[in-house]
Amino acid sequence: MSSPQQIAQTFQNALNISDSSPNAVSTSPTQNSYLQQFAGAHRKSISKPTKTLKPFSTGDIKILLLENVNQTAINIFQTQGYQVEFYKSSLPEDELIEKIREVHAIGIRSKTKLTEKILQHAKNLVVIGCFCIGTNQVDLETAAKLGISVFNSPFSNSRSVAELVIAEIITLARQLGDRSIEMHTGTWNKVSAKCWEIRGKTLGIVGYGHIGAQLSVLAEAMGMNVLYFDVNMIMSLGNSKQVDTLDELLARSDFISLHVPETSETKNMLSTPQFAAMKNGAYVINASRGTVVDIAALVQAMKSGKIAGAALDVYPNEPAKNGENLFANELNHWTSELVSLRNVILTPHIGGSTEEAQSAIGIEVASALSKYINEGASTGAVNFPEVQLRALDLDQQNSVRVLYIHQNVPGVLKTVNNILSNHNIEKQFSDSRGDIAYLMADISDVDTTDIKSLYEQLEQTPYRIATRLLY
Repeated sequence: MSSPQQIAQTFQNALNISDSSPNAVSTSPTQNSYLQQFAGAHRKSISKPTKTLKPFSTGDIKILLLENVNQTAINIFQTQGYQVEFYKSSLPEDELIEKIREVHAIGIRSKTKLTEKILQHAKNLVVIGCFCIGTNQVDLETAAKLGISVFNSPFSNSRSVAELVIAEIITLARQLGDRSIEMHTGTWNKVSAKCWEIRGKTLGIVGYGHIGAQLSVLAEAMGMNVLYFDVNMIMSLGNSKQVDTLDELLARSDFISLHVPETSETKNMLSTPQFAAMKNGAYVINASRGTVVDIAALVQAMKSGKIAGAALDVYPNEPAKNGENLFANELNHWTSELVSLRNVILTPHIGGSTEEAQSAIGIEVASALSKYINEGASTGAVNFPEVQLRALDLDQQNSVRVLYIHQNVPGVLKTVNNILSNHNIEKQFSDSRGDIAYLMADISDVDTTDIKSLYEQLEQTPYRIATRLLY
């Protein structure tokens, strides 16, 4: 049996984490129980080794990674034997169009926009990985119509965002941003007026998902009272309470923090009427999406004294790269007014930008993409029917997995099953989502000639979007 030190070292090497960062990973105690020594042997006895599949009709899998996707993702793709092309930044549209023509998968973060125009040039693309929470930077409908599945990481950076919001609540309450700027300019300004403890104050959370719920727990631990508003009825954590309307939350909260997706319903969710409904001297925090707050209206509410402070991490228009003089009026017309206000914290979309979060996102999204490429499993896709079959056993030699994406119209399955009917279908599953349907089937007792024939027949069927065969 390996020693605890060897186990820890193996785990660390797998994640490619430096010894110089002892707090990068939290691991469970390494002491083994009596039963644990038999666990490995038991698993081996009941779990057959699975067969590694490969595509029938394409060469090496090519991956394009943009925007400095974490090294953990690169490691996973390279372990799979994929060809990886990596860039630290996003690419101009014309260069991206050229690059995307030949790749089978692309990984992006929030700055790269995969529009219909760009996706139309992606002739080999089968999957997109958004190494972040949001997917609004991808034309999801066009991707689905082209048979391109899209995955994201909805949970991995939740803690990082929640911790940032807690830091901003305290920073706003104590006016730390202003005091820091003053000290940097040589001004000593020791004041207590309008500076508060957060203990006993009320935090209103708009959107009680993974981030909102974690924020709720942290805020209560700091002594805050927590209210939340969500379009769904959600069980509260701790002593937090759900309210029926947004207006009720605004009227009762000292701090308002937004954690909602970008949709037509959430655009300008906080604007002049909502600021007027808040307490005098309330604070506003937005680490969700840039269109959720009407920032021009926020500027006016702060100038009037209605709002005592604000922390913004996201904006309607954001620079495509890092650099000086990019956050300016040319990007958003209200920028110069915003930056002139006191007790305003502005950060460059860094809510999920921690080493821990980016490492976890890299693992989660790269694993989902690899599973889709290698096995066809679409569980977790945001624009696609979620379909999965159990893996083929290693001893199933003369088998092929059929992955068939098609328009969701009557008669398609009959046509496909007529093609497959001359062979033994070991297992099959199909599901649809809107106009798109996805069928997976494992066929046994086939040789290379059979596989080629199946592929050619499926490619000729009406309403076909994409066909992949793995064997």
